[in-house]
Amino acid sequence: MCRFLDIGFDNYVNINKIEKITQYSSAPTRRIIKDAKYNELINCTAGRKTLSIIFTKDNKIILSAVGKEILIGKYKSIVKK
Repeated sequence: MCRFLDIGFDNYVNINKIEKITQYSSAPTRRIIKDAKYNELINCTAGRKTLSIIFTKDNKIILSAVGKEILIGKYKSIVKK
């Protein structure tokens, strides 16, 4: 069964494909975003400030305007069900 994580602005990610969720503030993660190729980066911020980054198992990088702590809380509540 596919379960999805709401990452804001009607955007969802399959929880089985999430590898890690990090916050955007560190320099190494900003470098990763800068170096990401066009087809690897998915911007789901709707023009808002990027607060978290989701790395997927299929090497996609997803930017979200929802904070890391909120996303992890949502993820844990979905996994418990």
